[in-house]
Amino acid sequence: MNGKVLLDTNIVVALINGDPSVRSFAARTEDVFLPCIVIGELFYGAFRSARAKENVAHIEAFAAERSILACDTNTARYFGEIKNQLRIKGRPIPDNDLWIAAIAVQHGLTLISRDDHFREIERLSLESLTP
Repeated sequence: MNGKVLLDTNIVVALINGDPSVRSFAARTEDVFLPCIVIGELFYGAFRSARAKENVAHIEAFAAERSILACDTNTARYFGEIKNQLRIKGRPIPDNDLWIAAIAVQHGLTLISRDDHFREIERLSLESLTP
């Protein structure tokens, strides 16, 4: 790992919830980035919750303190390439996870996740953090 990481949604949720292993990892990591897709998934969860207004405000504050990476044409190219490779393998994964992986590959970042299906992506640097 090069010290520059991209966090998957399950890792961000664990971080927000105070998971000690994720907090310890984040504290000793050089550069931490979040994909805009993860922020969207967090907002979706917030709007579904009983305390939507409070949770939305919490996510906005959390995101304001982080480096967020957006998608562009290059990201879309990586998305298409990765999705096609997984189609050929017969190993599809959810589209949101494809976008997250595409951002990681595009920027040369190690993806930190608890989802094993990312292992199917050939050019993706991946590190799993177990609970």
